[in-house]
Amino acid sequence: MAKNFERLPDIEKKLFLYGPMYLGGNAALAGLISNSLYRRTLNVKQAAISSSLPMAVLPFITTFALYNAAVSSPLMSADLNCPSCVMMRGALIGVVGGGVYPILLALPVNVGLAARYSTAPLPEKGGQIRFWVDVTRPILRRMRAVLVLQGFFGTYLSSRHFQTYTQLVEMT
Repeated sequence: MAKNFERLPDIEKKLFLYGPMYLGGNAALAGLISNSLYRRTLNVKQAAISSSLPMAVLPFITTFALYNAAVSSPLMSADLNCPSCVMMRGALIGVVGGGVYPILLALPVNVGLAARYSTAPLPEKGGQIRFWVDVTRPILRRMRAVLVLQGFFGTYLSSRHFQTYTQLVEMT
């Protein structure tokens, strides 16, 4: 397969190699958006860079690695040859790795900053989970479009990767 991969058109090779980076870039943007929404909700004005940097880097790396491990590598090793399986994996990685994970990652970061700088009233022991759910619910509503976009982009990318895989199989 590796020999045939070199014979593919440049656009197909670039999409196969750099497509997961675009999905990871979208995940990084989702992380920055969710971080900003939590910061506004909890009135956190301090530590903008130190909270934004991990919110961009961690979702990017996680989504990129997850996509390569679950879609790209199995396709190149011919372990995955079901088109609907490939598209479901791509959609799930887009939604979970590129949307839900950054939202859930931003929550403890910003709650910790709100507690450290006393910018928002935090609940007593026993009411923390309810507080986290109440804070997260409006942010999830605002991030719905991002989650849908990530799902569509993950599905599109995985379908294109499967098309590339079928071209590689036809070459042999």
